[in-house]
Amino acid sequence: MRTPGGTILYEAHNILESATLDKDTLHFKQMVSYKYGELIYNGLWYCKLRESIDAFMEQTQDNVTGTVKVKLYKGNIKPAGIFTENALYDEGISSFGNSELYDHKDAEGFINLFTLPLKIRAMKAGK
Repeated sequence: MRTPGGTILYEAHNILESATLDKDTLHFKQMVSYKYGELIYNGLWYCKLRESIDAFMEQTQDNVTGTVKVKLYKGNIKPAGIFTENALYDEGISSFGNSELYDHKDAEGFINLFTLPLKIRAMKAGK
């Protein structure tokens, strides 16, 4: 590790993004980052695609604010706490308790919908 401070900051930022970005945005950002690196490696800094990726990346950072506490041990960086007002997880809503925003019965519909292709594949396979 040639830049331990930079690596720690990079990992802390990734931890904060995982708490403040929705799953699809985070996943797309991770996919695009490989293309971004490829463009830079190939000397295409001034191409339109690199500028467009920059605009996307900048927009994703609007709510990525807060404090991340990490523990360092034998070359590993482990999250020890995330403090942000923009977290997309709310224990009061996500827990198994009662909530006005979420009815746990709703999950049944999502489970049926998301597993439908698996059920069809199993039927076609004769299972």
